[in-house]
Amino acid sequence: MMSTNQLKYGFLYISLLITSFFHAQNTANGKITDAKNNKEISGVDIFINDNNTPALTTTSGNFSIQSDSIIYKLKFQKKNYALESVDISAVKNSNLLVKLSSEKVSSIEEVVIHNEKTKFKNKKENPAYRIMQEVWKRKRNNGLDKFDTYTYKEYEKIQFDANNLDSAFMNRKIFNKLDFIFDYADSTARGKMALPIFLNESIYNHFGENKPNKKTKKLLVAQKTSGFQDNQVIAITAKNLYRDINIYDNTLNYFDIGFPSPVGTDGFSTYDYNLTDTVSIRGEQAYKIRYQPRRTEVLAFQGYLYIDTDSYAVLEATLKSTNKINVNFINAISTELEYDNPDDETFLPKKYVTEIEMTPFSKKKSAKSIIAKRSVDYSDYDFNKPLADSLFTRRKEEYDDRFVDKDDAFWVTARPDSLSKQEKGVYEMLDKLQQTPKFNRILKLTETLASRYYNVTKGIDLGPITSVYGKNDVEGDRIRLGARTYFGQNDPWRIEFYNAYGFKDQQFKYGVEGRYMFNRVNRFMIGGGTKRDITQLGVQLTTEDGILSRSFASSTVFARGENASLSSVNQTSFFTSIEPWKNFQVRVDGTMQSIKSANPSGFSLMYYRNGDLRKTTIDSHVTVSLIARPGATFSQTGVDRYEHGTLAPTIVLKYTRGIDGLFNADFNYNKLQFMFYKPVLLGSWGKTFLNFEAGKNFDTVPLALQNIIPGNQSYGIVPNTFAQLNYYEFVADTYSTLHIEHHFNGKILSFIPLIKKLKLREVAFIRGAYGSLSDASKNINVENLKYSAPDQQIYYEYGFGIENIGFGNIRIFRVDFNWRGNYLDRPDASKFGIKAGFQFGF
Repeated sequence: MMSTNQLKYGFLYISLLITSFFHAQNTANGKITDAKNNKEISGVDIFINDNNTPALTTTSGNFSIQSDSIIYKLKFQKKNYALESVDISAVKNSNLLVKLSSEKVSSIEEVVIHNEKTKFKNKKENPAYRIMQEVWKRKRNNGLDKFDTYTYKEYEKIQFDANNLDSAFMNRKIFNKLDFIFDYADSTARGKMALPIFLNESIYNHFGENKPNKKTKKLLVAQKTSGFQDNQVIAITAKNLYRDINIYDNTLNYFDIGFPSPVGTDGFSTYDYNLTDTVSIRGEQAYKIRYQPRRTEVLAFQGYLYIDTDSYAVLEATLKSTNKINVNFINAISTELEYDNPDDETFLPKKYVTEIEMTPFSKKKSAKSIIAKRSVDYSDYDFNKPLADSLFTRRKEEYDDRFVDKDDAFWVTARPDSLSKQEKGVYEMLDKLQQTPKFNRILKLTETLASRYYNVTKGIDLGPITSVYGKNDVEGDRIRLGARTYFGQNDPWRIEFYNAYGFKDQQFKYGVEGRYMFNRVNRFMIGGGTKRDITQLGVQLTTEDGILSRSFASSTVFARGENASLSSVNQTSFFTSIEPWKNFQVRVDGTMQSIKSANPSGFSLMYYRNGDLRKTTIDSHVTVSLIARPGATFSQTGVDRYEHGTLAPTIVLKYTRGIDGLFNADFNYNKLQFMFYKPVLLGSWGKTFLNFEAGKNFDTVPLALQNIIPGNQSYGIVPNTFAQLNYYEFVADTYSTLHIEHHFNGKILSFIPLIKKLKLREVAFIRGAYGSLSDASKNINVENLKYSAPDQQIYYEYGFGIENIGFGNIRIFRVDFNWRGNYLDRPDASKFGIKAGFQFGF
């Protein structure tokens, strides 16, 4: 399974590849009134930029205009009125208020957009406050929860546009033999060009039942992708950018970062509101309320709310980020929402459009970047019709690659709106690109950086490239070369292996693992493998069972103190797993292993058994794992699948049974372990990560099989470890640990003059561990006096970190300052430490 971190790596590399692309502003809308009496004016000719031919003649006071080229200026002309001109930008293009004057003033070059904030002594004097109070009293819920059953259709379109391409850019050497792509670009009045580079269309049917049991089903009916359709990382990253939002929630989720909602009940703590007008929205009279953040340094939006004057329902809303948005790789976000309101208590989504302007380097508006635009249309709502139970069961056809194949005639009738000229050109252009060797080489480089594997021939990848070099006290410099089979993103089987060599111990190591999936629906899978390698035990409590799971031994190039506590492990494992229910996995592992110290002179794993002194632990055990990921979403259907970013929790319950005598194993034992992990959004205050683990060894086992409270002697940040603990400092039969880490997203530092310009973000954390170790477990080990558990009091650490360190839009460095809270009298106790690392996230 590709982790969220891997997707973040993928996003970074994709951004670096197509950083030269930038989206144009090609739409504008607003209202035209008489400057003297404020009455709406129709019959106005609207000219785009410096064109002499009107692009639109209005039939009412409202106007909406679109162009295939960038709009940077609009001119308004009507007989008996002076010519008015309005500059258009990415943040000033919608809900414009244009006032035409009957005075013949030829010197007027622009009009003033009346968006100024009215000053009130207190919010109770603000008419917008009274309106918002009525909205909160009538807070609506999604109407889908009201009906016994429901069905509806969803059409989703995701497009990446590369714009602002000038002649100097097009003449770069990288485009030699690729210059035909500019035939599909659109020239603009500013001498730039706009080029679509990715388009994905999807149609889903939604089914839901609220009574007697709550069930939902999202069925993919058809999907059409152009641009990188065979590149798993780019397609998944496109989908992974977006979250569904509810304007009535107090917190809106973008990139798993919480933004305060302007319709939330605590909106007045973040926003100023100003009632500017009453307008007609789809035949309904609505209050037009402008809102903007009280402080521009916070993560918040600005825009307009359109509130029904009778029912106080939200008919439409626009949300735009401020110019000072502090999100990595992001220059701007904008969302337009439309709702239907069937009654006084509920709403139904009608249309959502979200644009995200991305660039890894510069925050400047002139910087080249990409616009990722997602539009979703909801239609064909139907309620309280009987739905068969079989409709909610998973079917094999849903996981067939050919299940979504549809011809062009289907798409013509299925789309709510026809494709634009640019969008139609995407399919043709990318078909030609994929026949171009140079483009495929560029694409291959991107895929290599994002997936960490290099494809050498059909079906064979070398990697991961990030594991080629490592270093530790036992092996010294270490070289690792690996490979895997890879025929496509939905492979039902995979084989992976590696070889490694340590130049200090002059020993070869290896590992190989194979997996095969019989059924895509319930993901019934078997696998097995074997390895001989140097491993750092004691850095995870709820460990992964795979042969090729991370070993940690070669990941520490710089460390505090000497680390000789490495183990030499010979392991053979077999497993089977199945998902009887969605996002719930049952896995059974059988493992045979021998463990001994990789450095006997510096680290002892010797123990007594029946009075005999032994240096190697022989272990055979069976592990049953129950893994739940409620709410998680995945792409692809092969042995490896790729997770979309969500706030889904991870819940793991594991039982391990050691079997004495099986393959010469030394011990019978029983172990039970539990883990709970959950990210939680706390509104404008940021995001908290919770990680709780607990476990118990019910029998006496030697150090190699014990629970080690995870230490971290490296100078890097390792999640869910204790920064100031040495390896093997605490050993426990019974344990519980809790890690709480809160990211404030700059909430506090944004108040500090000068510092706030650096756009740094603050992190606070506290970690605790408690456990016990029996006398029998101490005495079985040769160095019995060396090991103890945190049983006198809860061991704890605390500290803070500074993240978002970097330049431009690349702010991926983090520094943590850690303090040890107690057990300070221990030999070699580290009371304070600084850790640093990279975070590839928004």
